[in-house]
Amino acid sequence: MTFSRRDFVKTSVVGAVATAAVAKSGDSLTSAVAVTQGHASQSESPKRPIIICANNGHAYVEAAYAFLKSGGDTLDAAIRVVKGPEDDPNDDSVGLGGLPNEEGVVELDSCCMHGPTRRAGSVGGVRNIKNVCMVAKAVMERTGHVMLVGEGAERFAVAMGFPRENLLTDRSRKIWMLWKEFNSDRDWWGPGMADPHWQPPTPGSRPRADLWHERIDQLKQRAAELGIEPQYQLAAVRRVLFPPTGTIHCSALKENGQMSGITTTSGLAFKLPGRCGDSPIIGAGCYTDQDVGSAGATGSGEENIKVAGAHTIVENMRHGMSPQEAGMDALKRIVRNYNNDMNKLRFMDMTYYVLRKDGAYAGVSLWEGYTAGSPHKFAVHDGTLRSEIATPLLKGYSQEWPPFPPIPEDLKKDSEYLK
Repeated sequence: MTFSRRDFVKTSVVGAVATAAVAKSGDSLTSAVAVTQGHASQSESPKRPIIICANNGHAYVEAAYAFLKSGGDTLDAAIRVVKGPEDDPNDDSVGLGGLPNEEGVVELDSCCMHGPTRRAGSVGGVRNIKNVCMVAKAVMERTGHVMLVGEGAERFAVAMGFPRENLLTDRSRKIWMLWKEFNSDRDWWGPGMADPHWQPPTPGSRPRADLWHERIDQLKQRAAELGIEPQYQLAAVRRVLFPPTGTIHCSALKENGQMSGITTTSGLAFKLPGRCGDSPIIGAGCYTDQDVGSAGATGSGEENIKVAGAHTIVENMRHGMSPQEAGMDALKRIVRNYNNDMNKLRFMDMTYYVLRKDGAYAGVSLWEGYTAGSPHKFAVHDGTLRSEIATPLLKGYSQEWPPFPPIPEDLKKDSEYLK
């Protein structure tokens, strides 16, 4: 049975077998505990070396693992993973080709932590520089600072030899134009969901399905007029209706116990200029403690900042929680911040990637996935490269902002690109 995003799990004892209960959209989540089975690494002997990362880094893990196993530095190995999506113009969530802010300008964020030397580096709101993961490392290695932002970070990158280049690809530009036209009467100005007076949108008098089909048809037609290739038109429509958060995190652990973590992103699509999410925030988007473990995040940046997610997870492990328990606790803090209100929680999502120093790991998520059939996944390599499904806290699927219903199955099938 498939549960909607409004369904939730109730339990009286953590670790007990969960019982599903269906709630109406206005109901509150009284208790949210996911299935408690851990990944194999938590019930069997953990392995080192190991790399875990968001699944958009899967294609780059094999080479990074070989580098790590041959004695390479943990941060350099993690950078080899995240730099791949940064260089890929077809990955519109990171680096070159990233979806821009509301003014059509690509702004990138990144932070890293090097466990062996206990150092950190971060950059935020960087324009015109593709590989901000390497700029964050340069801040760590070549300055007495931890974080540089905006124009200063860009000038520093140029001084370090990074070339300025136009990061807005033609396809991302056309998607931005489609978004700009569609949202001519909307923007990201507040109030946000944390405002006590925020109200969920009310549907119009027409049937929602009819409005949804009409909206998609209109956007697909305009996408064609803008010159977006037919095979990418529905994907472009989805990005307009559900602005993605993107991002990639990677944590790497050597056989000798050294470890590092790094996160990089182009941030929330069509954001206000100057907005920084959790990715450049050490302790939110990424945190590594050489004595304990490493954690990182992708998803709703504002929510993760408020719970200092990565730091919370590592501290939880320090106090004896397993990687999965530590991640679930951070997710529950996000739920608590909204008083278990499903009318608000259904508009956000979060995935945590957790690696303990002994090699035990976990991937956990707020929801099962963004849409039915597309669960949150993460990549693991501990001698065998594979993708695993993150363990969700809530049953069902999130709905990215702005608040529209899920894309119907018949329309989802129009484009394999969405998968």
